Amino acid sequence: MKKRVLGANGPEVSAIGFGCMGLTVGYGPAADKPDAIALIRAAYCRGITFFDSAEAYGAANEELLGEAVAPFRENVIIATKFGFRDGNPAIGLDSSPARIRLVAEQSLTRMGTDVIDLFYQHRIDPNVPIEDVAGTVRDLISQGKVRHFGMSEASVANIRRAHAVQPVAALQSEYSMFTRELEAETIPALRDLGIGLVPFAPLGRGFLTGKIDHDTPFKDGDIRNALPRFQGDAREANADLVKRIGEIAEVRRATPAQIALAWLLSQDPAIVPIPGTTKRHRMEENAGGADVELTEADLGALRDLLASHPVRGNRYTEAMRATVDNS
Repeated sequence: MKKRVLGANGPEVSAIGFGCMGLTVGYGPAADKPDAIALIRAAYCRGITFFDSAEAYGAANEELLGEAVAPFRENVIIATKFGFRDGNPAIGLDSSPARIRLVAEQSLTRMGTDVIDLFYQHRIDPNVPIEDVAGTVRDLISQGKVRHFGMSEASVANIRRAHAVQPVAALQSEYSMFTRELEAETIPALRDLGIGLVPFAPLGRGFLTGKIDHDTPFKDGDIRNALPRFQGDAREANADLVKRIGEIAEVRRATPAQIALAWLLSQDPAIVPIPGTTKRHRMEENAGGADVELTEADLGALRDLLASHPVRGNRYTEAMRATVDNS
């Protein structure tokens, strides 16, 4: 697996990471713990060294990640996040300094580690100055409990303010061929500041795998049941776009998912996507995306296709959009 560095001062990680959210929440019933641990260890054997969790994914998520990587802890980068009241997105935001410190201690204990490699603010809390958030993480870094500071779904203005207090190693936000809003202002600002980008949902929450059509059912508890992009006419139109991406993939003897990940990697050398899955064969497929080299002709064909087939439907519900920082 090829390696990349997250920005100017961030950690070196595998070009493809692993998002752990879906192992416990978001996409239906949680995976069995032994299976989840085996999957993370298989990912490491495949060359993946960057694993992403969060307090909001439940204590079980951090616990299984910590147990899974324990045999090779010194060889991987583990990320987790703070920012929700009692760790529950449904009851609001809380990035008060006391809460940040508490989450750090709890995450260290749950993951069975002495240090959090990358500690993200999960969402901007409008009630806490970003300088106070960055300053609290700076203190945790000085205490040796955290190595790097990250932000998630943050505006350029808040990124710049935080970065002036404590250098930001990485921004985690949704970015894929399906979600490209970051290209206008955010990605240029990250390049200017030397900050890496960690795209979550790099496969369009599964849409870009080519395995979802207008008849695909989602299990109870799967957030896609509510997302506008997966409803009715929007789903049908988006499935047509993915079918055309699949035609390009077939020529390259790759899968649509691998083309989607290779497209992300081609956008900037400091981009490291973190696809998630509960299936080993999907993990292997995703890891293979790092081996696909897109030519200028490939990128031109994808650019023309995306311009002629705009994605239909919002990526979030109205309630979810309200947590995204637009300052």
